[in-house]
Amino acid sequence: MSDKKIVVLVSGRGTNLQALIEATQGGYIPGEISLVISDNPQALALEQARKASISTLVLDYNIFPHKRAYEDALLQVLEKENPHLICLAGYMRIVGKKIIARFQGRIMNIHPSLLPAFPGLEAQKQALDYGVKVSGCTVHLVDEGMDTGPIILQASCPVEDEDTVESLSERILRYEHQIYPQAVKLFLEDKLSVVGRRVFIKKG
Repeated sequence: MSDKKIVVLVSGRGTNLQALIEATQGGYIPGEISLVISDNPQALALEQARKASISTLVLDYNIFPHKRAYEDALLQVLEKENPHLICLAGYMRIVGKKIIARFQGRIMNIHPSLLPAFPGLEAQKQALDYGVKVSGCTVHLVDEGMDTGPIILQASCPVEDEDTVESLSERILRYEHQIYPQAVKLFLEDKLSVVGRRVFIKKG
């Protein structure tokens, strides 16, 4: 087993977490998920982690007096765990500046659009409202902006005339489950290099 630890931050149902669990426990990703942290005690993703015998921690955002207090508590946990990589998987909060500075270049996110198009919430609805014919998903490194970090991998899929937000979301999700584990694998194999805004993948 690799000693490269991954911490996953979640808020919701955990389908991307499940994809990462299967990829790590199946040996595709050369690392292990050591901890799953949620800001939401009701997140279904927590049950996914428990079923896979992965440690979980709830930092209920609502019990903290303000965002800074929550971020300080989260940073304390992350520093103690000291993961090689932090993965956001349906984590519905912007990561604070102190955490980004401490783990610069070691935080990864998946977003359901072809960035830089349609950042932020409800990306699939934004795509349908705009009338695009192609959508998809993006894995990127996290910086201080809203879905603005350097892009690692992208996958595209068609937008059908009859699509709803739900049907488009489900189609995009299938691609998310493919490229997120792939990006994590490349990162842990030290095959990514960042030059300015561009991420280069080492061959071989």
